[in-house]
Amino acid sequence: MQPSPWQPPVDLSEQEEQIVKKIRKAKRFVFLRQHRHELLDEVFQQELARLYRASERGQPPIAPAQLALTTILQAYTGASDDEVIEATLMDRRWQLALDCLDTEQAPFSKGTLVAFRQRLIEAQMDRRLIERTIEIASQSQAFGSRALRAALDSSPLWGAGRVEDTYNLVGHALKKVMRAVADQRGWELVEVAREAGAELVCATSLKAALDRDWDQQRQKDEALEQVLQVLSAVQTWMEALVDDEEKAVAQQGVKIAEQVQEQDVQINEQGKASLVKGVAKDRRISVEDGQMRHGRKSRSVRVNGYKRHVLHDLDTDLIRAVGLTPANVPETSVTEAISEDLARQATTLMELHIDRAYLSSHLVRERSDELEIYRKAWPVRESKRFHKQAFSLDWERQTIQCPAKQEMPFVPGGVVSI
Repeated sequence: MQPSPWQPPVDLSEQEEQIVKKIRKAKRFVFLRQHRHELLDEVFQQELARLYRASERGQPPIAPAQLALTTILQAYTGASDDEVIEATLMDRRWQLALDCLDTEQAPFSKGTLVAFRQRLIEAQMDRRLIERTIEIASQSQAFGSRALRAALDSSPLWGAGRVEDTYNLVGHALKKVMRAVADQRGWELVEVAREAGAELVCATSLKAALDRDWDQQRQKDEALEQVLQVLSAVQTWMEALVDDEEKAVAQQGVKIAEQVQEQDVQINEQGKASLVKGVAKDRRISVEDGQMRHGRKSRSVRVNGYKRHVLHDLDTDLIRAVGLTPANVPETSVTEAISEDLARQATTLMELHIDRAYLSSHLVRERSDELEIYRKAWPVRESKRFHKQAFSLDWERQTIQCPAKQEMPFVPGGVVSI
């Protein structure tokens, strides 16, 4: 079914006016409450509704306009999906903007929000939503026209799939093969698995079915051999399929299993299989979400999925541009897309606050003379050796002076050795 339009009231009720008076700092909630009818007008709601296909069955989807407004608030506050659901129940500022004051039940589920965001990104409507928010903010004169002072930062974003180890990745992929063929034939899953010789991977828990001592390396290698034998059996069975549609749907899952085997498994001279030590470059970590990757936000913060990059206005806290990259991709790769978003807003970036991960990006390398870059320096820690600040660099003379007042010449970009 097509989603119904969202038609919250325009004028503030007495209860809402009291809440607005109590909001001192988070003025974006007030702005979105006062201008949501302009931001999410009938035309834009029709655009959002086209994200859903028409169907005569099932329940009508949650109004996409309400989910779109939630997405803006989530980007503004940096809340996780779980925190968003909690905020709709506990935070009256969220309830004010989303028209659900004093609700005892969340207006939508976490799954509904995640699925809507995925539709939004696939249709590139996420940029449209940001651009329209900036447009309404400018038209309302809630924020003055001026040179942009902004900060760009990244944060972890979990993907839509479950992160699994090698055993479960292969098993999960092969179970999807059995399920897809079973749906094509109208059979039970166990019937197809028996035909393909893959009953093992269709168990509720693959590792429980393998029944190994996972602290013993020899038993782990034996379990891996057993899983790979099932993969080989499924490959042989798939090649023998007569129905082209069945073979096509089976190939998708088998290719995922083969990809995992190639990246995670090594074969020694005796033909014995074992897991590769370390992490393969661009390693796939999920069956359901093929773009998820291992990565790091810092030395101590690991990311399994993606990194979201948000450029927000330092004076208004409005989100001006966003980007999304797999977790293992450097931050510098997203800045060109960020620049394209800013160009469509006809704004001039005059001040940019970044962390060191963005220093080699084109925003810094190709900056204009007017753009000022601010970044946080490495912290200076006391140790047995001299820290960098104990050395003086004279860029005009191209000399470096040590704490003992000894000087040596240096070439920018070169190596100084004693």
